[in-house]
Amino acid sequence: MKTVNQMRLSFPSKSRNEAFARSAVSSFVTSLDPTLNELNDLKTAVSEAVTNCIVHGYRRQSGTIYIYASVKEDNTLTVKIRDKGVGIEDISKAMEPLFTTSPGEERAGLGFAVMQSFCDRVKVSSQVGRGTTVTLIKRIGANG
Repeated sequence: MKTVNQMRLSFPSKSRNEAFARSAVSSFVTSLDPTLNELNDLKTAVSEAVTNCIVHGYRRQSGTIYIYASVKEDNTLTVKIRDKGVGIEDISKAMEPLFTTSPGEERAGLGFAVMQSFCDRVKVSSQVGRGTTVTLIKRIGANG
């Protein structure tokens, strides 16, 4: 299926930029005329992925977060959120609800579960010491 639009974005891994990322991706998708629920679901999933980069990928150190988003002819949105941080040793374990690498902090360990509940598909690829890419796939208008 042909890509009809795309965007790239990068920004420092600072908590204040999480809202920027959420807004940028939601602005990008507005041309597809999403419902309010679709938009809110997408914003929440992007927020979770970006927060994971900041908190777990870079462990609150300096780094860059990269976002690539594309839209196919059938209104399928793909958003890839990538860091070059510490990586995930065991992806299947990390995706289990309530699992967290920060047990001393107030973290629920629900980030991937939230992303999965708001997207049609979530893929995670990672290499220890090289970073993680979370791919969110959502068809806009599928339930309309």
